[in-house]
Amino acid sequence: MENQVIINPWSIIEEGFDPERICSAESLFSIGNGAVGQRANFEESYSGHSLQGSYLGGIYYPDKTRVGWWKNGYPEYFAKVLNAPNWIGIDIKINGQVLDLATVPVTRFRRELNMKEGWYERKFQVQCAGVELAVTALRFISYDNKELACIKYKIQLISGSGSLSISPYLDGGIVNADANWDERFWNTLSHTSNKNQAYLLSETKKTEFVVQVGMKNFITKNGEEVPVEWEKEESENKIGLSSTHQTKQGDEWVVYKFASNATSLNHDKEDLRQLHHTGLDALQIEDFAKLKEEQAQSWSNIWRTSDIQISGDDKAQQGIRFNIFQLNQTYSGEDARLNIGPKGFTGEKYGGSTYWDTEAYCLPFYMCTKGEEVARNLLLYRYNQLDKAIENAEKLGFSDGAALYPMVTMDGTECHNEWEITFEEIHRNGAIAFAIYNYQRFTGDTSYIKEYGIDVLIGIARFWVQRVNFSQEKQAYVMLGVTGPNEYENNVNNNWYTNYIAKWCIQFTNACLEKYKQEEPSLYSQILARNSFKDEERITWETVSSNFYFPKDEKLGIFLQQDGFLDKDLVPASEIPQGQRPINQYWSWDRILRSPYIKQGDVLQGFYFFEDHFSKEELEKHYKFYEPLTVHESSLSPCIHAVLATHLGMMDHAYELYLRTSRLDLDDYNKEIEEGCHITSMAGTWLSIVEGFGGMKMQNGHLHFYPSLPKQWESLHFKIQHRSRVLAVHINQHSTTIKLEEGSPLKVFVNNEERVVSQQTVLS
Repeated sequence: MENQVIINPWSIIEEGFDPERICSAESLFSIGNGAVGQRANFEESYSGHSLQGSYLGGIYYPDKTRVGWWKNGYPEYFAKVLNAPNWIGIDIKINGQVLDLATVPVTRFRRELNMKEGWYERKFQVQCAGVELAVTALRFISYDNKELACIKYKIQLISGSGSLSISPYLDGGIVNADANWDERFWNTLSHTSNKNQAYLLSETKKTEFVVQVGMKNFITKNGEEVPVEWEKEESENKIGLSSTHQTKQGDEWVVYKFASNATSLNHDKEDLRQLHHTGLDALQIEDFAKLKEEQAQSWSNIWRTSDIQISGDDKAQQGIRFNIFQLNQTYSGEDARLNIGPKGFTGEKYGGSTYWDTEAYCLPFYMCTKGEEVARNLLLYRYNQLDKAIENAEKLGFSDGAALYPMVTMDGTECHNEWEITFEEIHRNGAIAFAIYNYQRFTGDTSYIKEYGIDVLIGIARFWVQRVNFSQEKQAYVMLGVTGPNEYENNVNNNWYTNYIAKWCIQFTNACLEKYKQEEPSLYSQILARNSFKDEERITWETVSSNFYFPKDEKLGIFLQQDGFLDKDLVPASEIPQGQRPINQYWSWDRILRSPYIKQGDVLQGFYFFEDHFSKEELEKHYKFYEPLTVHESSLSPCIHAVLATHLGMMDHAYELYLRTSRLDLDDYNKEIEEGCHITSMAGTWLSIVEGFGGMKMQNGHLHFYPSLPKQWESLHFKIQHRSRVLAVHINQHSTTIKLEEGSPLKVFVNNEERVVSQQTVLS
C-alpha cells in the first residue's frame, strides 16, 4: 500500500499540492477537543472540491428519512450531527484578486498535524496578481477550554507590492452534503460586530439548539500591532470584518483570529442571545502563544497515560499515535451526554451518531487510558436512554419492559432506516450488555450494575426471551430473521454470534439477580420493584437460555455463522481479482449476499468476546476456517483478527492486520477517507496492540499478560490505568517489565507466573 503521508513518529505530514487529495486530507488533518471538531478546510477561499466541516458535539438535527419503499416501523428521522457555522474563514485578496489555491499557481505546499502538541499547520507559496506570497496558517482547538479555538495566519510578501485585503468572517449559511432532502438545517437569528469582534447566532430547525459563534481579530505588520478600522461586511447568514492595507516586498502580516463556539447545551439560550462572550473579551495577541503552550501541556498530560511507544518501526508507531490522537480529539469523557460517532468530528458519514462500536471497541480504550469514571460515563449514556430503548422495542411489538437499543442514535431514539439493520442487527443489544460486564470485570466496581446496569441488563434479557421462538423440529429456541456483525449476510436464521451473546446475556443477568437475592435481599427487592419484575420470570429465562440452538457442522467441528452457511461456494477471498476489491464498490448487493465473503468478524467476534469459553484448538480451527473468507471491508474487522492471530502465534499475519487497522486511514485502504476517519475502529487498533501483542486479559479477577512481539519491533511500551493504579508495561523480544507508577501494590500474572507489582520493577 502506497504511503499517503510522510512517515513520522509524532506528525502527519503531506508535501505537494494535489487537488485530488484535498477532501482526503481534510479528514486526515482534522482537529478537535471532544466537544468541537473541524476538518482541515482552508481558511482562505477555495473553489475546488471540498467538504466544509465544523461540528459541535450533541448538536443534531432529525433529517427526515428518505427511502424508496416505506416499511412499517421505519424511523421517521435520521438524527445527525450538523455541519455547523464556519468559524475559520479568512478571505484574502491581493490587488483585488482572491487568494484561491484552486485558481492560482501553487509553487510549494506542506501541511502538518502535530499530534504531540495538538495543532495543525499549513504552509504554501503562490503567485497571485503579480505578487509572490508565502503563507503559514496554524490553528488549534483548545483542549481545556472546550469553546475556544485559535488561528495564526501569516502572510509574507516574497516579491511584488500592492493592496492586501484581509477579511475574517463567520458563516452560518452552511449545509450538510448528506442532507436527505437538500434542506438547510439552520436558521440564522442575528449577527453583530463591535470593533474587532463579531458574533453570529444560529438555531437548528426542529431541535432548536442555539449556537453562538464569535471571533476576535488582530493584525500585525512586521511584528507590530496595526490599528485597524474594521469595515463590517454582512449578509443574511454571514458576518465579516474587512481591512485593506498597502504592502510591499518583505512585509510580513499576521492575522490572529480567536474564535468561540458556545451552545445551548451548556448555556442558557437567553445568555447566548446577548451575542457576547466574555472568553473572547479579555484575549490579546500575546495570549496566542500562551494558549498554544497550554495546548501542548494538555496534550502532554493526555499522552502521559495513553501513549504507546514502538521501537524499530516508525510506520507502526505513526499509525497507533494517529489513532490515539483522533480518539482523544473525539471524546474526552467529561460529558455523559456525548458519545463517539464512527467518523467522530472528521466527516458527515454515519451522521455522527452512536453505534454499538462504542461498547464493543471504544470502552476498553477509554477505561484503560482515561480511567473508570470516563468509562462509566459511556455506560451511563445508555442507562439514561433505557426508557427510549423500551419504547423502541414496543414499536416493534415487544412488551413488558423489553428493551431494544437503537442501531443508530443521538438521544436514544432509533434513527437508522435500512430494514436489514434497523430491525435485524439486534446483536447491538449484546454488545451493550457485554460492556457492562467488561467494565465490572476490569475495574472491580460492583456498584454500577447494582445502581444502573442491572436495569439495562433486565430490559435486554427480556428482549432476547421474547425475540426467540421454540422450534419443534430442533427442540430448541431459535432466533430467526437477523443480521449478525457480518453485514454481507442479511435476514438469516440462527446467527451463531447473536444466539451466543443472547444466551450469555440472559445467564449473566440471571446470575447477578441470584447473587443479589442471596447476599443483598433488600437490594433485590428494590430491583424487582422498579422493574415490575417477578421472581418467576427468571424461570422462563433459565428455560430459554438452557435450550438455545447453535448451528454446527460436526464433520468440520465448527460452529456455523448461520443456518445454511455451508451451502455457499466457499472460495477463499484471496481468489477475488484485485481489481474487484473492495467488493462493496464493484459487486452488486445480490452477488455479495450470495457469496461466502465476510465483511467483518462474526463467529470470530464471539470468540474475541468469549475467548475464555473455548480452547485454543477451537479458536484455531474457527480462525482458519473463517478468516480466509473475510474481506475485512469493515474498518472494525482487522483489529479483532489481529488480536486473535496474536493469541494463535500467527505473528506475521497479526502484524499485517495491525498495519491495516492502524494505517487504514493514513494509507486509505478502503478508498473512502474523504468521507472522514474511522474513529471507532481506531479503538480497535489500540486493542490489537494492548490485548494482542501485549496479551492483556482479565482472568479470575486479575490482570494477565501474554506478550509476543512481531519481529519488526524491538520493543513495545504502554500504560494501563487499572483499579486506581497506573501500570507501565515494557516488552522487548526477550523480557517483560511491569512497573507501578501510581497506586498500591497489585498482583498480576505474566505468562501465568504470579508477580506482585510495587514501586520496584517486575521482570519476567
